[in-house]
Amino acid sequence: MQTPIQITFRDIPQSDALETRIREKADKLEAFYPGIVSCRVVVESRDRHKHQGKEFCVRIEMHIPQHDITINRDHHEDVYVALRDAFSAATRKLEDVGRVQRGKVKAHTRSKPPAAE
Repeated sequence: MQTPIQITFRDIPQSDALETRIREKADKLEAFYPGIVSCRVVVESRDRHKHQGKEFCVRIEMHIPQHDITINRDHHEDVYVALRDAFSAATRKLEDVGRVQRGKVKAHTRSKPPAAE
């Protein structure tokens, strides 16, 4: 990455273990798609209901040449599962963008209507 990853925690205490996991997953993304210019990760806690505990939301914002990618994964009670789901979605999105950039996407031909007689 051209700029270092930015990690923000909202409404939860900063955790070195969680920050390390985020950096590991971001490094895997960069190894998968080396063209990432910048990456920002926001981990947030939201109160769902008092009797059901808290939910965690993970937002990943990436900038790659010619694209801005934003991934939101909301509402999971385990922060590590929310993080895993968000980075899995980011990997799939980078796969899609890479396929388009390489021209590996099928172009559907448009069928012409039958000629009028």
